[in-house]
Amino acid sequence: MFDTLVMVLAGGRGDRLYPLTKDRAKPAVPFGGKYRIIDFVLSNLTNSGFFRIKVLTQFKSDSLIRHLSRAWSLGPVLEQYIDPVPAQMRLGEMWYRGTADAIYQNQHIIEAERPHHVAVFGGDHVYKMNIQEVLLFHMRKRAAVTICAYPFPREKASSFGIIEVDSSSRVIGFEEKPHGPKGIPGREDYSYVSMGNYIFNADVLTQVLRTDAEDENSSHDFGRDIMPWVFKEHPVFAYDFSLNHIPGEAASQEPYWRDVGTIESYYDANMDLRSVVPVFNLYNRQWPIKTINEPCPPAKFVFAEKEEGRYGQAIDSIVSDGCIMSGSTVFNSVLSRNVFVHSYAEVTDSIVMDGCDIGRWARIKRVILDKNVKVGEHATIGFDPEEDARRFTVSDEGIPVVEKGTVVEE
Repeated sequence: MFDTLVMVLAGGRGDRLYPLTKDRAKPAVPFGGKYRIIDFVLSNLTNSGFFRIKVLTQFKSDSLIRHLSRAWSLGPVLEQYIDPVPAQMRLGEMWYRGTADAIYQNQHIIEAERPHHVAVFGGDHVYKMNIQEVLLFHMRKRAAVTICAYPFPREKASSFGIIEVDSSSRVIGFEEKPHGPKGIPGREDYSYVSMGNYIFNADVLTQVLRTDAEDENSSHDFGRDIMPWVFKEHPVFAYDFSLNHIPGEAASQEPYWRDVGTIESYYDANMDLRSVVPVFNLYNRQWPIKTINEPCPPAKFVFAEKEEGRYGQAIDSIVSDGCIMSGSTVFNSVLSRNVFVHSYAEVTDSIVMDGCDIGRWARIKRVILDKNVKVGEHATIGFDPEEDARRFTVSDEGIPVVEKGTVVEE
């Protein structure tokens, strides 16, 4: 699309999502029943017509690279690709020192591709964005850099990078996590939050990365180090994400963007999906969220013995392929593939990942089960905070997270 190379940053540790990131990078964490977090940015890009994509990986990248190779094979004959690029230490014995350094250490890719624009996007947020509109805005404004900006309530915005703009959307200030966020002209109750997604003119990107690399005091991060000064030397504009239009979405549908960087935000974003009228809609056929299609059988719900309390059903929930509700009940939950919930068991307000087995009479409530967890008969999780804290990792807001492959006895 208009001679653009995309660099997706997918090397983050995701420490605040532990233990979901114990064995995988944050962008590889399962989400929404059948997806990985990285599927959302890649779907946005390909739906928008961008097919030259490099995914920069680093920590615990095995499952992420495997997912990319299986789910995201494009057409090399047409020069379409989504290539994983592991950290290679090309500039010395060091990992990526920050988001800007990750691009700088792969400057050779930009030099080889010789694009006019470089889009730098994060691989660890859940959202929909028509990125073609962002690029057209960038070109119309004759910007050197465009920052994607999310209008956020001003009183809650101090934990983000804040963009200050004039009436033409030109950036005139940038502060990382300020105590007093600046308002948007004409909408003073809101502030522009940086989404961590950028479009650069390639020559400008090369210049600013070189300048940053030479600064010994820099942490080599786009938000902390480059954005606070680049607008002083180049025309930088903020693209208002609230104006973004997704084909197939109702005009009344508000744009959705979530940084699923903590257990609580990850849990809440999954719960957003299973509402009757979800704030984030997975069912728009004009803007599909793409992923690997596993060869699973359809979901099955069996037994209808109301008198005995043995009734296979799922209410206000997402149930993926291969699941079996065998005389059990699921409320307000998200179930990934091949989950077996045995008779008389109850699953409530929970996220259950691939291959979990929940035994007879077991009960779980407001819990996250990682892959292949086996919950034994009569076992309970989510009802006794002290017992949960003794056995599992529990988030700040009291959500137990059961590690992959754990066997939970009564």
